[in-house]
Amino acid sequence: MAQQFDPAAATAAYLAQLPPGAHAKAVAYTQGGHWLLLWGALVTILVGLLVLRSGLLVRLRARIEGRKARPWLAAAAVLALYALLETLLTLPWTIYSEWWRETAYGLTSQPLGGFLAELTLNTFIVLIVSVLLFSLLYWLIRRTAERWWLWGGGLVTGFIIVMMVLAPVFVQPLFNTYREAPAGPVRDAIVEMAVAGGVPHDKIYIYDGSKQSNRYTANVSGLFGTAQIAMSDVMFAKGADLAEVKAVVGHEMGHYVHMHSIWMALTFGGLALVSFFLIARLFTPVFKLTGAKGVTGLSDPAGFPAISIILAVLGLLGAPIIFSVTRAVETDADRYSLQHVNEPDGLARALVKTIEYRAATPSKLEETLFYDHPAVGSRVRMAMDWKAAQAQVDEVS
Repeated sequence: MAQQFDPAAATAAYLAQLPPGAHAKAVAYTQGGHWLLLWGALVTILVGLLVLRSGLLVRLRARIEGRKARPWLAAAAVLALYALLETLLTLPWTIYSEWWRETAYGLTSQPLGGFLAELTLNTFIVLIVSVLLFSLLYWLIRRTAERWWLWGGGLVTGFIIVMMVLAPVFVQPLFNTYREAPAGPVRDAIVEMAVAGGVPHDKIYIYDGSKQSNRYTANVSGLFGTAQIAMSDVMFAKGADLAEVKAVVGHEMGHYVHMHSIWMALTFGGLALVSFFLIARLFTPVFKLTGAKGVTGLSDPAGFPAISIILAVLGLLGAPIIFSVTRAVETDADRYSLQHVNEPDGLARALVKTIEYRAATPSKLEETLFYDHPAVGSRVRMAMDWKAAQAQVDEVS
């Protein structure tokens, strides 16, 4: 029987579960999303240019420091004002890219009012975090002069790790309701898998992910004492069986066991270090190109929109690097699930349900440039190859 199993044919059969029209819709959504990277960067650049040339931040900084130098207060106030201005000026784009387009493709059922309410809450959280982070960064610029970028990379890494620890406790419950997974076969299977893999199993939740998205998903979030396993209710609304749940949760456990969060924090910290190094050298020429006036130099927070412009360009150019890292991480998590859970068909069935927002068979170039996960077709084939290999092992034994 093992010799008769054809991984390529099995992969094709799984992908064929969706009709051609569904695949075409997925391709349109996915490829349209590639363009969002460019348009989003251009929107950020335009907003930064408009705010710089308006002189609003320069006037605010000058008013705060009119009688004496108050760099901490000036930085916090200027950064907060810019965050608010950026949110307001980009609101039409945000509504289009994050709500209207998702609604048009059937990937969310959230009303616009609900979306805007959550956007307001998210803006408030991002404002607090970004003001704190960049206020510290400006302090480093003032204190360490030309070496600030080196310390800045460490600062970003530390911030990311702290946010990973705090998010499950203080942030995620603000947006969704997390309920303990009920007793039964699903919970029992997850507890057994967690114990075997050394993953904390005291927090296993089902959350109302359908509130924001119709995407089939689960996650293991948090670090150390805040780690938790969470499954979106969308999984069960889309008919996830026990094998699917085990395969998907096994994938997420792979992220935790292999410490992918720490590796990603170090990766982003390294990229931040490189970005800050380039900002230190590009700030003056970029600011001059904007034609704005009144900013005294890199240490002046009123010039932050110029930093935002540089980061937008670097983010666009560096996206393929980030995507390559995340694809490697996702492949490793798939491998962990197959090795420790051994539900290749469950994993394949779950992956097919994600095609609606991630086209299954892109070209290699498209996947390299734009995909933050491996293509579904490749992932299903990996699962089928594993199934074939295991069948051969079972036959020999």
